[in-house]
Amino acid sequence: MDLLIPEIGLIFWHTVSFLILLFLLGKFAWKPVLKAIKEREENIQNALDSAEKAKLEMARLTNENEQLLKEARMERDNILKEAKELKDKIVADAKTEAQESGKKILEQAKREIEEQKNRALAEVKNQVSSLSLDIARKVLTKEFEDQAKQDAFVSDLLKDVKLN
Repeated sequence: MDLLIPEIGLIFWHTVSFLILLFLLGKFAWKPVLKAIKEREENIQNALDSAEKAKLEMARLTNENEQLLKEARMERDNILKEAKELKDKIVADAKTEAQESGKKILEQAKREIEEQKNRALAEVKNQVSSLSLDIARKVLTKEFEDQAKQDAFVSDLLKDVKLN
């Protein structure tokens, strides 16, 4: 039974060695362990804070990105609208210019046709009068070879003059 009930000296020395061990552990082991745990806790808190900041920054960047996309789409739509308006204006201007040019060409063609027609009529009149004079000269030369015919023709002309 001695083994189950320790003696006072043994309890004393066990207590002294426990207290020394407790002092040594508190001095050399417990403080560094608590310091390491505190540093670890601070690192975890810093990492959580950084993650929260990164999350907020990511949300801000996402919003900025969406805003930039909206602005880019609006600018693209405006550019496309302006390009369409410019194209329509150019097409309308080209149509107007083509119509005006066509009218001018038509008017010029009409004037040229009228001028050519007048020249052709004048030329035909000149040719007809020239041919008429040639024919009249030939007919009169043939008719007036004889003096009696000449006198008869002059008297006929005089009768016509008196009648008018």
